Amino acid sequence: MSKPEPSPYAVDEPAPRRSVGRTVGITLYSVLAGIVVIALIAVGFVVYTAQRSFPTLSGEVTAPALDDEVTVQRDALGIPTITASSSHDLFFAQGYVHAQDRFWEMDFRRHVTSGRLSELFGESQLATDKFLRTLGWRAIAEQEVEALDETERAYYDAYAAGVNAYLADNDGTDASFEYAILGLQNPDYEIEPWTPADSVAWLKAMAWDLRSNIESETERAVIASDFTEAQIDQLYPGYPFDRNPVIVPQISTVPAVGTVPDQPADGETEASSGDPDADASVIEWTEVGGVLEAVSELVGDAGEGIGSNSWVVSGSLTDTGMPLLANDPHLGASLPSVWHQIQLRCETVDEECPFDVAGFSFSGLPGVIIGHNDRIAWGFTNLTTDVTDLYLEKVQGDSSWYDGALVPLETRTETFEVAGGEDVELEVRSTVNGPIVSGLTGDFTAIADAPYTGTDGTVAAPADAPEGEVAVSLRWTALQPGTTASAIFALNSARDFDDFRAAAALFDVPAQNLIYADVEGNIGYQTPGKLPIRGAGDGSMPQPGWDSAYAWKGYIPFEELPVAYNPADGYIVTANNAIVGEDYSYELTTDWDYGWRAARIDELIQRAIALGPITAEDLRLIQADNYSFIGMRLTAAYADITTGDDDTDAALALLQEWDAQNNADSAAAAYANVLWDTLAENVFVDGREEAAPLSGQGRLFLVVNQMLDDETSAWWVNDGLGVDGMTDMLEQSAIEAHERLVELQGDNPTRWNWGGLHALPLVSDTFGSSGIAPIEWLFNRGPFPVGGGSSVSNATGWDLGQSFATVTVPSMRMIVDLRDFDDSQWNQLTGQSGHAFHTNYIDQVESWQKAELTPWAYTDAAVDATTTDTLMLRP
Repeated sequence: MSKPEPSPYAVDEPAPRRSVGRTVGITLYSVLAGIVVIALIAVGFVVYTAQRSFPTLSGEVTAPALDDEVTVQRDALGIPTITASSSHDLFFAQGYVHAQDRFWEMDFRRHVTSGRLSELFGESQLATDKFLRTLGWRAIAEQEVEALDETERAYYDAYAAGVNAYLADNDGTDASFEYAILGLQNPDYEIEPWTPADSVAWLKAMAWDLRSNIESETERAVIASDFTEAQIDQLYPGYPFDRNPVIVPQISTVPAVGTVPDQPADGETEASSGDPDADASVIEWTEVGGVLEAVSELVGDAGEGIGSNSWVVSGSLTDTGMPLLANDPHLGASLPSVWHQIQLRCETVDEECPFDVAGFSFSGLPGVIIGHNDRIAWGFTNLTTDVTDLYLEKVQGDSSWYDGALVPLETRTETFEVAGGEDVELEVRSTVNGPIVSGLTGDFTAIADAPYTGTDGTVAAPADAPEGEVAVSLRWTALQPGTTASAIFALNSARDFDDFRAAAALFDVPAQNLIYADVEGNIGYQTPGKLPIRGAGDGSMPQPGWDSAYAWKGYIPFEELPVAYNPADGYIVTANNAIVGEDYSYELTTDWDYGWRAARIDELIQRAIALGPITAEDLRLIQADNYSFIGMRLTAAYADITTGDDDTDAALALLQEWDAQNNADSAAAAYANVLWDTLAENVFVDGREEAAPLSGQGRLFLVVNQMLDDETSAWWVNDGLGVDGMTDMLEQSAIEAHERLVELQGDNPTRWNWGGLHALPLVSDTFGSSGIAPIEWLFNRGPFPVGGGSSVSNATGWDLGQSFATVTVPSMRMIVDLRDFDDSQWNQLTGQSGHAFHTNYIDQVESWQKAELTPWAYTDAAVDATTTDTLMLRP
């Protein structure tokens, strides 16, 4: 038997030994290599999955429902120009393109507006769903669709057909990357076909976003038991007519429009339906403070900074000899931006196909919301009139008291399908005033639990109330069928000021300031909207719902609403300030924006006139202006104050050299805003047994401005902080502000900057707040340093007493040149695409940060010159 071969590692010839370090190194390298490989595979899978839903931009697509071929040209920003031979094909193609770019956003929005988020994200969304279905947005939208005339209904049907044509070939992850993420939690979800009501319901969401004074009314009611009437008057002062401008100082006389929607008869009331709740969020793992906060997360935040700027300048003052029109609506920051830029043009503009319009659209809705056609341009800002009222109700069983009699409640049962759970039912109750909302949100419930009301200008428990359970109902103009769904097309095809006003007469909610310019050189303004005429109350506090004296008596007739046409001054400015003076015949609101932006814009326009002629660049610089009224006021207040702390006094010295511009790179602006925040908290919140609300910086600008002229004001005394007067309060706040800023940005003032404190985080409206870092990384971007601030022309709002981060923004900016539309400019917050990782997802952010606008091609030649991709839709 042969001997075995000796082992190479025999004892007489020991095997070589690897060092422990090398062994560990190889092992770690292997593990690391494995992790890298897995990560690369995962990234590759994510990239592949994400790109599956990117839209086809070039070539041909067959769409059997088309009558003729449609051309979709896109530029480098992904902005489409759609050219069609019929209105049907035009809106079909718009629906197709919107679905290409933003279908997840559209699907999410329709679940919001119909109170069906629980079907997507599970039980956590029930609170929000109940509240939204109590309001009944979807049911009202369905009624509005049924009321459309044949032509308008055909537009919505064509749009829905276009969306569904896209979905026929792009389902699930092929429609949007978000469906892959949703499938991890809700694998059984199936996309439903799009309907016209899905489109119209989004108008209710925008009306909620711009709902005016409901927050102020609620705040006053909640704090009524803790503060005197005089204190509340100090905290919520009237509009400063003596220092800030109104929009229409003199109402123009113009011909009546041909057709005005019927107004309800005097005393007529409408009840609404819907559904309530308490504490919910965007998706299952998101947390917010309550239902109203959740709804604001979903459809837009009506909090700090919501508003808008717009102005129009006559050609007699411009370098072109024709009007210039500017607009920048302020909305909650969102990713993607709420706007989708688009141009819709008929090959031949005629009665059947009357559109040659470009501007900003909402994904999910046909037509253009803000923009211009070949004859006119228009812009919007929030009207800020009071179109919501809370009513205290007295309920016994299934009835409520009204004028001494028990009136049966209107009730209905809503059923909620819950992903991963059992169906849930809710009984919705409505009085003659509107749906009962107490029990659904913390604030409304608190009002019912402590029913104070301002029945005659006082704040006291209503002694004459009938017996019964106290509830709170909501009356709101958007809780009844309206005509805004028709107004969009009327605006898009308007040819002159008469047509524009006829369209405005249809634009009932949300109530907006409408500005106008045309190619004949005319400029104008119209208050549209369904604006209530109140009975005994002024709408500033909850009113007795059991007494018809406090019911709405109808709506202000359209022909009596403020209008301006070619005013003598040659320009019109709207910035959510008071529309008219105190002598106007009707009560519009007690809660205007306080006019700081309007005053600054008016001042800058007057300067530009003096230097004249006015250019488009002048208008852009006004949009970019960062001047802070409160910054200037604090600088003056601290001119003669020293604290004895060298570092604080050095910071205060920065203010004396500052131009009050909240520029992103400004150290002085950083200190000024931290000082303002600290002062406001010390005056109204910290150390006080009962804190006053810090919402609405424009309101507090006026409150503190008045206090600085009155060192005896009781608000300067805060025993909880050991502060007994104005100078003491200013000194202590300056020291604390310096300490805060050092903690935030270090002790070297050259490193301080407002943009870093005030940076804008772009958070996806759905999965961006999941609490799961890898998922959030997929969809969120930023934060991006920005300048501006609250009640600043460059209106980047932030929440006083909470964070300096930007929460509301100029959602888009545009400047329209009526001499040559191709010389117009535009920009939006993020980009055209809703697809994470797409080139056009955030490609406009950098320009937006700098308030820079890009050329806005409109004519055939200009569009052709900027076209990078062409898609043909063929029948």
